[in-house]
Amino acid sequence: MSFPLLTATAALPAIGAIVTAAVPAGRRTAAKWTALLFSLGTLVLAGLVFARFEPGGDRYQLTESHSWIKDFGVRYDLGVDGIGVALLGLTALLIPFVMLAGWHDADPLAASDSDSAAGRTNRWRPTQGFFALILMVEAMVILSFEATDVFLFYILFEAMLIPMYFLIGGFGDRAHAGSDENAAAQRSYAAVKFLLYNLAGGLIMLAAVIGLYVVAGSFSLPEIAEARANGSLGMAGSTEKWLFLGFFFAFAVKAPLWPLHTWLPNAMGESTAPVAVLITAIVDKVGTFAMLRYCLGLFPDASKWATPVILVLALVSIIYGALLAVGQRDIKRLIAYASISHFGFIVLGIFAMTSQGQSGATLYMVNHGISTAALMLVAGFLITRRGSRLIADYGGVQKVAPVLAGTFLIGGLATLSLPGLAPFVSEFLVLVGAFSAYPAVGVVATVGIVLAALYVLVLYQRTMTGPVRESVRAMPDLRVRELAVALPLIALLIFLGVFPKPVADVVNPAVQHTMQDVQKKDPQPEVEAAK
Repeated sequence: MSFPLLTATAALPAIGAIVTAAVPAGRRTAAKWTALLFSLGTLVLAGLVFARFEPGGDRYQLTESHSWIKDFGVRYDLGVDGIGVALLGLTALLIPFVMLAGWHDADPLAASDSDSAAGRTNRWRPTQGFFALILMVEAMVILSFEATDVFLFYILFEAMLIPMYFLIGGFGDRAHAGSDENAAAQRSYAAVKFLLYNLAGGLIMLAAVIGLYVVAGSFSLPEIAEARANGSLGMAGSTEKWLFLGFFFAFAVKAPLWPLHTWLPNAMGESTAPVAVLITAIVDKVGTFAMLRYCLGLFPDASKWATPVILVLALVSIIYGALLAVGQRDIKRLIAYASISHFGFIVLGIFAMTSQGQSGATLYMVNHGISTAALMLVAGFLITRRGSRLIADYGGVQKVAPVLAGTFLIGGLATLSLPGLAPFVSEFLVLVGAFSAYPAVGVVATVGIVLAALYVLVLYQRTMTGPVRESVRAMPDLRVRELAVALPLIALLIFLGVFPKPVADVVNPAVQHTMQDVQKKDPQPEVEAAK
């Protein structure tokens, strides 16, 4: 029996969460190092998964299969394709940076007026809980990228909401403009909104999962796909459409796609910067990944039927998110709306149903995760220094903290997909794929690029250039721990910008399998014959 590498990759952070939570309350630093070491161990295992995966081999590799709930046909089935490997690697890569960036985010808070009156010097914060919750989210996200049993995926899809709820509601941003009571109320509102939106999507998906089992008699993704391919799956067209809508609704909430996006700005705005990265760079990728694996893989005809409407929703997300980012006064909410625009590009690439579009969409998931992590984490360092999220409270930072300003600029340029940085390649492929199949859609989507340049450059100009404001005059530059977070992410953005081949080679065969699922071929270019 071969070593269960996929199980180990997901189990290690889960074990790490338990061990970290068990560290004595007074040993906060030990808990941090314990969590970081477990995340680095997970990164090593993810590297082994990447190394052992053969892009030209079987569709699902490193498979594991065990009986779980036999009476209901539920199995513990795991396997990864190229898309799952890429996103598993992204998750394992980002978690150590999230932890380093949030090293002091769960330290005891300074005493409020009510605490001082009661004789307390500070307010307790569960450091062990903060880092244990991050590891638990990592374990569930990794396992969701590996699951090939639909019911197992659904459980993970829902279960990851629980630790995320506590991370959003229990460890909020300290740079809140209002009182402690107001900040707590805003955090609670954001956490509950996040939970309710995603639970609503999950409940609808549960009905669709049950319906799929009634029709197919199995929860196994490969078995259902094979039955569809050989014609033995009897699924009426109307049934397929309803089941597709149940799955897609849940994934569109998670992604998030307009008009189901409204929880994201609240959640990211009220979270610490590392938790905001966890939301948009890692957890939300489960939604777009699932569109490729489950919507297109299980319901190809319904996916083609719904494509015109979904493309419109993607275009609205691109333009709407970018326009609202332009008008934001809050740095973190600006990045949140920019992410909504970027998720619109990802959905556009998926449902353009061309190999360029889907390869670009998968690369976009990876590159957006890295670029958003770089920008948001550096923005978090900036906000921590000044104690404010408002753009108007900054100015002239590049003169007093040039390294911070420089890393912030590169993260911003990656967000607007500057050529030479990783997101450019993916955005270019998405637009090429969309334009080849739907020229008008491709033209409208390019407006999002212009707006991205506007909100990123205006953000940099207002915060980093101009006269030095008195409130930032004593601002220190990035410290060693912060450089250890920012510089590797920037190096990755540059490396994948000029050499995306390592990721593209893994992703492209999986995209071809998805194209076969939906029985689509790339449009042939029309070349006018010479006269």
